Amino acid sequence: MKKKFKSIIMIVMTLIVTLTLTGCTSAETVGYNISRESDEFKVKRRITFINLRTGDYLFTMTGLCSIQGGNGSLNDELEVICKTGEDKYQKHFLFLAQETTYVVEQLDYSDVSRYDYEFVFRPEAIIPIEIKTETSGN
Repeated sequence: MKKKFKSIIMIVMTLIVTLTLTGCTSAETVGYNISRESDEFKVKRRITFINLRTGDYLFTMTGLCSIQGGNGSLNDELEVICKTGEDKYQKHFLFLAQETTYVVEQLDYSDVSRYDYEFVFRPEAIIPIEIKTETSGN
């Protein structure tokens, strides 16, 4: 059973890699890898919010941050999750108004490959967990 499960995972991973690598330019591959590293809290970023009317900056956030949403999202909200310590995170929601914008800068170089992809599996997503409840029937 375990051997069959491992072979199915290997086939799926091979298909994903084959489909992902087909037609990708080097820039697309590197961009994907940097985004992936950022979402794994390995890239230091600075996020600056700017008032477009006055030209002043409103605030900055600096750290190992993952960013979701932003322009084009349904509610014009930027979701920022920052790593603040070993297994410690903070989540922030920043609303984008008509007179504000933001800039995200990568502060450190990323050591990613333009040829390789990395798959990160969370153990809780792979190992099925079965929960049984008992009720007193009589």
